[in-house]
Amino acid sequence: MTVIDAVKTILTEFKPKFWQTDLVSAGFVKQLTLEAGELKIEIVLPFAGLGWQAMLQEEVEGRLRQLDGVKRISWQWHTEVASMPRAANLPAIQGVRNILVVASGKGGVGKSTTAVNLALALEREGARVAILDADIYGPSIPIMMGTRKARPVSLDGKLMEPVEACGLASNSIGYLVSEDDATIWRGPMASKALAQILHETRWGEVDYLVVDMPPGTGDIQLTMAQQVPTTAALIVTTPQDVALADALKGVAMFNKVNVPVLGVVENMSYHVCSACGHHEALFGTGGGQKMAEQCGLRLLGELPLHIDIRQHMDDGCPIVFRSPEHHLSLAYQKLARSVAASLYFSAKPVATPLFTRQLDD
Repeated sequence: MTVIDAVKTILTEFKPKFWQTDLVSAGFVKQLTLEAGELKIEIVLPFAGLGWQAMLQEEVEGRLRQLDGVKRISWQWHTEVASMPRAANLPAIQGVRNILVVASGKGGVGKSTTAVNLALALEREGARVAILDADIYGPSIPIMMGTRKARPVSLDGKLMEPVEACGLASNSIGYLVSEDDATIWRGPMASKALAQILHETRWGEVDYLVVDMPPGTGDIQLTMAQQVPTTAALIVTTPQDVALADALKGVAMFNKVNVPVLGVVENMSYHVCSACGHHEALFGTGGGQKMAEQCGLRLLGELPLHIDIRQHMDDGCPIVFRSPEHHLSLAYQKLARSVAASLYFSAKPVATPLFTRQLDD
């Protein structure tokens, strides 16, 4: 066996959760050479996953250095986020490769908090990300991202420029009308407003557009689900039975309009005491896993309940943006990697990406 063959064997053993195959078999390893003692490894991921680099190097670098002739290792990581199929083959939004809809069967489960921190985490994982606040009746993105007074502008009289919020392009009905006006709209008016914001915003080149949907499963949610060229939906729930029952309705709603549900995110899985760090399952345990198994879905992540998460949102500076290395932020990073990998492996890409971002040399 040659040294390169040995390297391939070692790399083949790296197969994280939510990956359907390994680096080598998936074709992610683009270059593998050994010259003058320098082992060069180039890896291109078709989904966001900067965090996988540290995991891979920690797991295999020691073994690679033990191979004959290997004196130095040069890692090159790139991301070329693939465009995945859209529900009902709806026309794509200009420049937007994938649309991730974050939904819930009921309010109060932390859907918007999850959507915002997930979007920020995907950006930290090496993707270009934007966020759309589709919660017409209760837009919260302007509050959570500290942009309540922002207003989109139009440079050409046709398209709105998105509002920059915590480094992300964003748009929301909350930027355009007062909260009182939005809450009294009828369904058709709300749906039309969403369609305008979605299609008349100059999003630019975006790997993932995260859409924060309104809670519930009524006519307005159905109409919105049918209008948005969704790549996949995420269902946010808490472990308690009443939330799980409503989350099941959310899955049924997306199934009705043929929007693929990528998986379940269990929010408030456990409470972390700010004084001592003790973990306590206030709302029960295992509910999200049980629901995922019942629906044939993946449990993509379990997120904690902590006062810091709430406080940062109220301050208009989400924890993933304010303190990206905080252990609470790392939970969202883990979720982002799971979501991005699961999305890629869920179907066959439909197009070649338009740009490449180099992550590390």
